[in-house]
Amino acid sequence: MKYEFSAPLWMWRSDKPDATAAWYFLSLPFDVSDEIDEIAGGGAGFGSVRVEVTIGTSTWCTSIFPSAGQKTYILPIKKQIRTAERLAEGSACVVCIRVL
Repeated sequence: MKYEFSAPLWMWRSDKPDATAAWYFLSLPFDVSDEIDEIAGGGAGFGSVRVEVTIGTSTWCTSIFPSAGQKTYILPIKKQIRTAERLAEGSACVVCIRVL
């Protein structure tokens, strides 16, 4: 299955005082997340689901993860992609995602 949607890039930081790393994610729309959950049947380890993602001219394989806080799947966006596509926190991203 293939899905296309737009979502803002958001940043997560650990609440530990010595943590310096920040992680960037996109939250999948609830309807897309629900459909993927039905197809994937809960996913693999930690409920992850393998996907192929395209944003702009960048295409890569990764996993989406269920987020209790977001109540949907979240898609990690690594620095290489953020740099190549000139994405910053709050950037609206047009995403094409295919479940593998």
